Amino acid sequence: MAVIAAPDPRQYDRAKSAAERAAIDASCRGPVLFFASSAVLWLVIGSMLALIASIKLHSPYFLTGTAELTFGRARMAHLQSVGIGWASLASVTACLWLMCRLSRAELIYPKMLYLAGALWNVGVFFAVFGILFGDGQSVEWLDAPPYAPPFFVAALGLVSAWTVATFRRRRELHVYVTQWYILGAVFWFPWLYLVAQFIIFWVPVAGVVQPIVNWWFGHNVLGLWFTPVAVGTAYYLIPKIIGRPVHSYYLSIIGFWALALFYSWAGMHHLIGGPIPAWLATASTVGSMMMFIPVIAVAINHHMTMLGHFHRLRYSPALRFTVFGSIAYTMASFQGSLMALKGVSETAHFTHYIVAHAHLGAYAFVTMIFFGLFYYMVPRLTGREWASSTLIRIHFWGTAVGITTYFVALSIGGWWQGRMLNNPDVPFAKIVLYLQPHLFARSIAGVLLTTGHIAFAISFVMNLSGWGKQRSGGPTFFVEPATRKA
Repeated sequence: MAVIAAPDPRQYDRAKSAAERAAIDASCRGPVLFFASSAVLWLVIGSMLALIASIKLHSPYFLTGTAELTFGRARMAHLQSVGIGWASLASVTACLWLMCRLSRAELIYPKMLYLAGALWNVGVFFAVFGILFGDGQSVEWLDAPPYAPPFFVAALGLVSAWTVATFRRRRELHVYVTQWYILGAVFWFPWLYLVAQFIIFWVPVAGVVQPIVNWWFGHNVLGLWFTPVAVGTAYYLIPKIIGRPVHSYYLSIIGFWALALFYSWAGMHHLIGGPIPAWLATASTVGSMMMFIPVIAVAINHHMTMLGHFHRLRYSPALRFTVFGSIAYTMASFQGSLMALKGVSETAHFTHYIVAHAHLGAYAFVTMIFFGLFYYMVPRLTGREWASSTLIRIHFWGTAVGITTYFVALSIGGWWQGRMLNNPDVPFAKIVLYLQPHLFARSIAGVLLTTGHIAFAISFVMNLSGWGKQRSGGPTFFVEPATRKA
């Protein structure tokens, strides 16, 4: 008599979960890929503008016949292209896809998000090209002409509403730490942007309050918009790729609430020595030093989660970028806290050291983690693997070596620049000559970064165009040798 084996309930649950994930990805595929494609486009444009601005620092006669590409305009347009364009659109991409995945909820009314994406892109277009044609405003990170912000505000409102609506419709009762970070980000950034626009431009306040608000906004865009989305993304990707849960859920919540409590005070240390109330600079310094708490919490959690799995960095491009970004987060945050000390600030102020620090946070941390997200997410949305491992390697090594060169060159050059500026016996012309090789190294780093970005853009377009084999589950593109033999 034949014995019929009972069906394995675990296989049924896995099949059911896979079908549910496929339905969720299908519901958000269009809007998410639209935001992702827009982000990649503005990344490439911003890279070109950054390279032009960098070359002009050591070769001032480069493109001198074009008023639209002077250093001031090119740099302001670059900041808008990579800040409001690439990094913000990549953040929106992460918010929408991760919230749908973790909430186990399909995206509703996706056409409204197409509208949000169109408004956002129109706003970035007006910001970048308006600046190039002379309509920029002299407020860092808020350089966009006055006709661009309304498009951002409308798009941001739609994105925030849809993110919260997805969370409210969740079928998963457990709230993951990534969702905490995303919900915080979609609340904080609209508030930051609206308050800054209102106080600086729409109903402008007088005097020293404007630079105070400017630095409050500029610093908190990184800390309360890009940082929570990027950290939340890392909290999702690392456990997913290596197949183990986060080391400590409670430690991750401590990190979130410490970030929410302390980071909003930071930023004023950039105005130490300026005509601002002493208590404000002191409170900012204290808030910056307290940032050691969330950073250490995140660093311990990520390291303990990865422990015993670092060998997987050789096989997973998504993990490589994510771990690189997570390490850079720790470094950038520690450096930022130390820069709030008056003894450090008096040397680092008004130098390329500040530029190096900004790129360690905004690029080595935030952008590298978003690259990891794209390498993990896009194949799951298109159903196709990446077509070329060579392009992925060019992307990783171009960006990793590029940003390392950038940071080291400008950190060393900027620190000695500050030392010489504080020495009245050093002629200013000598300082300019000293910086030349460091600025040239910056341009070399820019070439490496741009090369990596172009390789990434080509891979991305190839995947959307149907290149690459059909995805069959498992790791993305690079797989373990044992798995490859199976």
